[in-house]
Amino acid sequence: MGFYSVNSFHTYFQDFAYRDQGRFRMANQINIADAPATTFAESVLKSLLETAGNDKLKPSKIELLDEDPQAFELLVKWLYQGRLDDVSDMPMDKKWDYADACQKLYILCDRINMPHLKDTAIDQFRKGCNETGLVPGPEEIKPIYDTTPPRSPIRRLLSRIAARQIMDPDSNSDASSYKLCFESSADFAIDVVNAIRQGSGPRLFDDPTEGTGCCYHEHGTGQLCKVA
Repeated sequence: MGFYSVNSFHTYFQDFAYRDQGRFRMANQINIADAPATTFAESVLKSLLETAGNDKLKPSKIELLDEDPQAFELLVKWLYQGRLDDVSDMPMDKKWDYADACQKLYILCDRINMPHLKDTAIDQFRKGCNETGLVPGPEEIKPIYDTTPPRSPIRRLLSRIAARQIMDPDSNSDASSYKLCFESSADFAIDVVNAIRQGSGPRLFDDPTEGTGCCYHEHGTGQLCKVA
């Protein structure tokens, strides 16, 4: 952790250090460490002062050993600058990667309880999906459901995306495309069914107990039914 000026709340040296695939990276005066960080520095100073006044207290820290490096970089940028870049201002070939990083930032913020940044991240994620015409697949949805609580807004978003893909007549996706997610999470299955029901409106299906029952018989389609 670097040193701070109580009056200006500017960073003097490096403030963050983390490992990115074996390389040791630091934020320093070459990139963002010379930018103001009022809110973050205040919380750091408060922690340091409380620690200095009590020998029994140890410096507080948050370990983010398994978090995505791109998400962490966006978190640091937001801590210093108070904003995220707008995906709409990016070239098309950069939009999806940025949207995906914002989705990972949302998961990180959910873990460390930063609701305002979560809202900003999910807005950028949605906008990136809309502008690229791309959405997360089952392999990307599964770990999100595995790491977020029930009734999480991002679960609601992803279940509605999956429901729309399943119901889209021009899409190659059907329910079997999401078998991985269904097997992993009963919540996902419930959320998708509810999303389909909400999206399709009030509509009563045909009564399966009425009419001919050949579609429920063992004989093949078009074969003579021997049931009297």
